[in-house]
Amino acid sequence: MLWIKALHIIFMVTWFAGLFYLPRLFVYHSTVTDTAGIERFKIMERKLYYGIMTPGAVLTLIFGVWLWLGYGFSGIWLHIKLALVIALVAYHIYCGKLLLDFKHDRSKHSHVFYRWLNEFPVLILIAVVILAVVKPL
Repeated sequence: MLWIKALHIIFMVTWFAGLFYLPRLFVYHSTVTDTAGIERFKIMERKLYYGIMTPGAVLTLIFGVWLWLGYGFSGIWLHIKLALVIALVAYHIYCGKLLLDFKHDRSKHSHVFYRWLNEFPVLILIAVVILAVVKPL
């Protein structure tokens, strides 16, 4: 089970790296005006989302469920953590929607919006790690 836990953590770190970086790319993409720059950001965003973030998310969830079934975790802390993971999946999907908006040149938000959006996964990460390690409830 320790290998499963290690893989869960590895893919969670991979997923979060993408969750931290994609909105930052959106910040830069929303300020660039030249065609070559716009197309470069579209490629970077697409590769990050589909090549790193989504596989990281799927594998994090698979190994997380495997751990849950293997250890039989229970408690309020787990329910809160699962709710936060669901919120994170929704955030991931929303980032995919924003990616499509950029792909079709219909982004409606300013760089300030994307800067604030970039903070959400930080808050989730802090809460999830505390819940998983400390199990305060």
